[in-house]
Formats: sequence, C-alpha cells, structure tokens
Amino acid sequence: MNFPVFPGKIKKRSMRKIPLGLLILLTVWGSSCTRAGVYPGGNIQTGIASWYGSDFHGRPTSSREIYDMNDMTAAHQTLPFGTHVMVANLDNGLSCVVRINDRGPFVKNRIIDLSYAAAQVIDMVGPGTARVRIEVLRHLSPRPSAARFSVQVGSFTSRKNAEAVRKKLSRSYRRVVISRYETPNQVYYRVRIRARDRNDAARLSQRLADNGYTVLVLEEW
Repeated sequence: MNFPVFPGKIKKRSMRKIPLGLLILLTVWGSSCTRAGVYPGGNIQTGIASWYGSDFHGRPTSSREIYDMNDMTAAHQTLPFGTHVMVANLDNGLSCVVRINDRGPFVKNRIIDLSYAAAQVIDMVGPGTARVRIEVLRHLSPRPSAARFSVQVGSFTSRKNAEAVRKKLSRSYRRVVISRYETPNQVYYRVRIRARDRNDAARLSQRLADNGYTVLVLEEW
C-alpha cells in the first residue's frame, strides 16, 4: 500500500492541549515506559500514537534541537535521531512523514509521540491518540551511529539512594553504574544500565518496564 507524503510545516493556532512526557535528562518522573514493540524485517512497527504541542513548544528536545510544534517531527524510544518514518493512521488511512528528534512517549503501550503538525495531518489532534503503523524510510535516514546506549532507571540527589537502587538492580542486571551529573545548583546521581547496542537497550527497557520500573533509553557519545 502506498501512502502520501506531507513534508514541511503546518501553521495552526487553535489546539487542544494534551501534555505528554518528554525526555527529562536530570530526573525521571512517575510515568510508565512505552513498550518497544517488534519490527518485522527491521523497519515496521504498529501501535498507539499520541501527540504533544504548546506545553513543550520552544523547549529543548533530547537531541538538543528546539521543539517546534509546527515541524513534522516526532519522539520515539529507540530510533536514531534524524530517522525519517512514515506514519499511517490505521483508523482513517491518512499518513505523513516525520523526523525523529526526541525521546518518548513515556506512557505505557504508546510507540510514537507526534508533533502537533504531524497529528493535524493524520487527523488525530481531537482524539488525542490513534492506531498507527510506522515504517522507517531507510533512504532518508542516517546510517547507524557510533553512539553508546544505556537505560536510565532513576536520578537522585542522594548518593545513598542511588547506591541502594544500583545494588538492587545488580542482582539481576550486569553493567549497572552510577553516573554523576553536576549543575550549577545541584548534583545528581543517575542509575544506569549500560547496553551493548541499540537493540540491547530496547530489550533492557522492556524487561525493566515489565518489572515496574520507569526508564529512559539514552544515547551517549
């Protein structure tokens, strides 16, 4: 089946605010990790899409790009930044192409968070969510990078609390580390599990989510 492509920006001013979680580098809030899903043939995934708009407009994404709700972009848990995917709304047949520049969604059973513009194109702003199929467009996407991956399980201001979580996870997982991060006002101790590669990070995040943990998949350079 062929789907139309909708490039560029859409300028809309009226919208329904539906706040959804974005990647937060310093702390992890109480939302559930999305399921990683399965990619038959390595480039197709089906599941539930959501969208995010004005609440995050103008803020940095996890790729350090500034989020513009009028750009055709999206957040995904594991696809490399810069990857282009075709998103087809399975409920109405509408589709669009978006570029991955953020991490998310962090709501259970959702596979992609679309920008407001992309959600407008496939007519899901009103409903808020939709059943979609996403397909990686390899000819428009970057080759796999040399990035390293880890799965963050928590971020703490107390070293003691971080150490307790690290010790607990070490009973079941290898390569559990504490990463220290300092801002001008605070020091954070981030508990992470180092992954061998992107696929290993996806497997780890799914396993941890199934065990009740809230996790983030991170690219480290």
